[in-house]
Amino acid sequence: MAFAFDIDGVLVHGDRLIPEGRRVLDILNGDNELGIRIPHIFLTNGSGKPEVARCEQLSKILHNPVSTDQFIQSHTPMRALAEYYNTVLVVGGEKYRCRDVAEEYGFKDIVVPNDIIAWDETVAPYRVFTEEERLESRPRDFSKVHIEAILVFSDSRDYATDMQIIMDLLRSKNGLYGTVAEDPISQRIPIYFSQGDMLCPTEHPIPRMSQGAFRIGLEAMYRAITGVDLERVVYGKPEMATYKYADEVMASWMETLHGEERVPENIYMIGDNPASDIVGGNMYGWNTCLVRTGVFQGGDNDEHNPANFGVFKNVLEAVTTAPVRGVVRSAESK
Repeated sequence: MAFAFDIDGVLVHGDRLIPEGRRVLDILNGDNELGIRIPHIFLTNGSGKPEVARCEQLSKILHNPVSTDQFIQSHTPMRALAEYYNTVLVVGGEKYRCRDVAEEYGFKDIVVPNDIIAWDETVAPYRVFTEEERLESRPRDFSKVHIEAILVFSDSRDYATDMQIIMDLLRSKNGLYGTVAEDPISQRIPIYFSQGDMLCPTEHPIPRMSQGAFRIGLEAMYRAITGVDLERVVYGKPEMATYKYADEVMASWMETLHGEERVPENIYMIGDNPASDIVGGNMYGWNTCLVRTGVFQGGDNDEHNPANFGVFKNVLEAVTTAPVRGVVRSAESK
């Protein structure tokens, strides 16, 4: 068997450790009766940092090693898009970190919203643009630059500005800033979102709005202005592309640990969000475990997307229950 963990709301709250999370990783990394390492990966809709930096941060918080070879964040599968697009607008995240991520993924020409504002501040008339932001921006004449795609890597830090710039480009003629397309469908550039969560657990007691809320607002605005629906691609949980990618990562990690490159028969998805962790795991045929330390605070199980393996008070209870019930289930099948 193997485990796939959501992170925020399961193992940590922001930068704060959920105590049971450390014990779980101790067990899976060999502190168990058999003294063996049990395969596990991290599958999160979190984003905004390079995988190396995120793994270093998690290793420190969890007091256990977290390798980039077992780690998938929401925009990790988007690295494949670097083969298809040259000039892209990357949106979201703190300061210019997502530009760094995109460069690491191999994108050649990366534009961020601040680059466009530094070129023409009238684009965002209500934005206070600081001198520090100007110095870190890369302005040029965007009326002569064809932006080929929009990639929302992480949560927006400035809804008004990001939505304005995205709307300008979605309504433009083939991504040329300052133009308005005659045909809003055939001349529209593609837009990708790294995940679709409406809510995200943080250190605040009530979950905060996430990228899904931003996307829904953008879709409503686009429909109101153009009269047509916005076609878009969404990655992250519960999208199938993310789970297929997770299979590849799991098989590779199995080879690293046990010299056998294959996907384990029983994978347990442990998450706190029924609308992403649980529905995605259910659709992909995994055993799903819902914990009460994050988004889910309901009754016996979620009404719309119930966990098929059960609901647990925390991640430690889920992991220590899985082997017992898994053995019983395997015996019954024989």
